[in-house]
Amino acid sequence: MGHDVTVLTVSNDQSKPQTEQRAGYTLVRLSPRIELFGNALFAGTVKYLRNAREYDVVHAHSHLFFSSNLTAAYSRVTDIPLAVTCHGLMSQRVPEWFSRFHLNTVGRFTYNAADVLFSYTAPERERLRDLGVFSDIRVIHNGIDVDRFTPVGATYDRITDATGPAVVFVGRLVEGKRPRDVLKAFQTVQNNIPEAKLFFCGDGPLRDKLEQIVERENMRESIRFLERVPYQEMPAVYRAADLFVLASRTEGFPRSVMESMACATPILSTRLEQTEQVIEQAGRTVPVGDTTALADAMSSMLDDRAALRKLGQAGREIVMREYDWSETVEQTTQTLGTISTSTPSQQQVDSGQAEEQVIPAGSNTEHEQ
Repeated sequence: MGHDVTVLTVSNDQSKPQTEQRAGYTLVRLSPRIELFGNALFAGTVKYLRNAREYDVVHAHSHLFFSSNLTAAYSRVTDIPLAVTCHGLMSQRVPEWFSRFHLNTVGRFTYNAADVLFSYTAPERERLRDLGVFSDIRVIHNGIDVDRFTPVGATYDRITDATGPAVVFVGRLVEGKRPRDVLKAFQTVQNNIPEAKLFFCGDGPLRDKLEQIVERENMRESIRFLERVPYQEMPAVYRAADLFVLASRTEGFPRSVMESMACATPILSTRLEQTEQVIEQAGRTVPVGDTTALADAMSSMLDDRAALRKLGQAGREIVMREYDWSETVEQTTQTLGTISTSTPSQQQVDSGQAEEQVIPAGSNTEHEQ
């Protein structure tokens, strides 16, 4: 599209180059210097912000990252055009009281510093307004590569080699995603469908505790840990699953849900404001923390294979119609162009910069972590 894009990300992997040219953008990996509540701050942020006037737009991701907060403060001082994408309002890594405090202080400041704020859903936009965010908010759906995530193609051997219906959890094993609820519900499911299998696809601080429960309950043959699966193999994971389950207490609009739907895998999720309306068309929702309802829904869905197929097909159609990546790219690019060209101090040249910090979401991301 003719743009010059630089992506900043944090990475501890010393085997990878600090700077890498990829198709359409430059990736810069910076080592974290400080980490608090799983949130890394890398010293290179300041260095790149000092050179930010070389770019037309800076694009930060989420108020939950220190680098985004710092970028917002710097843009206020220098009048650098700033876009911020909201990836959900509450953190899954810290106590809820702290997350709310951060949202109502630093988070609100970060969003109000933006020339434009991207939100994935209309309900989230309304919550931002209720919070006191007065920036220009554009609702642009998070998009999926519908040519990569398809119902037809290879399946993941470690899932398909197991007999019985396969339930997959995709995401970081952290308290906010409530993987223990999934495990507890699945124990009940096994009473009705003993041949069913549960696969945790992702890693995180709860991994050891979950494995201890599995060991104690003698469920090693039924519950398996895939760890972090390379992003290019994720379509095969979704295709191999009969049911995708999400038990989070809060989310934005997770890519894992859309990726699963694109692969025609039905969804069972907790009832979340941002996702409920869509998921009800391609699966079922239950109250957050209600493991009995989660188990009942899981059992009934796995028992009705014909209904599962219909839900999967409906999910694929929704993604094709409303969440195609190409449309997301076009809308986002056009919006970034408006804040670039509307700022008198910026040269109207055909370039752009995206300063991006990755959301740690387990293995369902192609970014550096």
